[in-house]
Amino acid sequence: MAPVVNAGYASVSFFILLSGFVLAYNYADRARAGQLDKVRFWKARFTRLYPIYLLSLLLSAGNLHGEYGAHTHAMFWAGVALTPLLLQGWIPEIATFLNTPAWTMSAECSYYVAFPWLASWKRPVRFAPHLAKMACVWCLGMVPGVLYIAFNPDGLAHTDRWSTGPWLQALKFTPYTHLASFVFGVMLATVDEMMPRDGRMRLWLGLAGFAGLFCLLEMGPLIPYPLIHDGLLMPLFGCMILGLAGANPLSFFFGLRPLVFVGEASYCLYLLHFTLWNLLHDSHLLDRLNLSQFDPWISYAILIGLALLALHLVEKPAQNQLRKWMGA
Repeated sequence: MAPVVNAGYASVSFFILLSGFVLAYNYADRARAGQLDKVRFWKARFTRLYPIYLLSLLLSAGNLHGEYGAHTHAMFWAGVALTPLLLQGWIPEIATFLNTPAWTMSAECSYYVAFPWLASWKRPVRFAPHLAKMACVWCLGMVPGVLYIAFNPDGLAHTDRWSTGPWLQALKFTPYTHLASFVFGVMLATVDEMMPRDGRMRLWLGLAGFAGLFCLLEMGPLIPYPLIHDGLLMPLFGCMILGLAGANPLSFFFGLRPLVFVGEASYCLYLLHFTLWNLLHDSHLLDRLNLSQFDPWISYAILIGLALLALHLVEKPAQNQLRKWMGA
């Protein structure tokens, strides 16, 4: 299990692909019919994205001193200026400025801008040509990783999640290299439309996706890190999503109320977990309460609890208020 747990970074690619799928599931019909109000769509995305994003930056403000020492003056001030604007991801050196997971929001923001045009593609008549196009997108998504492996521009003897280098930073943390995952998700929503909601096909696809993902991640370092970080897993993620979007025991299990309740806070948990983990452990609170022997499980429980609080006390109220102000 250790290699699987260590590959948690792969969930970011799943998140990006899933976001493309969910948006297309909800908006593609309107986009194809020319009825999607782009400005209102972008406003709705902003109200959903920004409150917790801003909270994550405020909680990470204590990292400014460390960022100042880690960058040139020009890059530091670029990070200060661009990070609140969700633009830091376009410059690899500052993509993880202040709050490491926040680079994903920078990428997502750019995908949201392009989404109305991506979703307006004509619905395919036949299944096979659409799957062939998805296969091409999958192959394109692996090109950056393959090129990195072939040329090794950072001169690293071995790459893993702890490796760093300017070209690896660009591969891991910028919108360019993850666009294919988002597009794949948008196209996957069309497959979802064309497949029956019930029946065994979705169940088998879902189970195969989960099993295949586990087997690949269990192989650990045998799979090149630049490939598994993004691109390689798209078809397996797609199978998982199609399975979960069907009417079958798999979707029933993940639709249980406790899982849905915690799942609603997944965005808060993702964006806040890095900073909250550091704050919790830097404060030595668990040591003072004699709870450190229960770590890391008690830390996981605390982070989930704080994410749920952020969802109900910050995200939802702020989103509602912003939508009123902005007419979203």
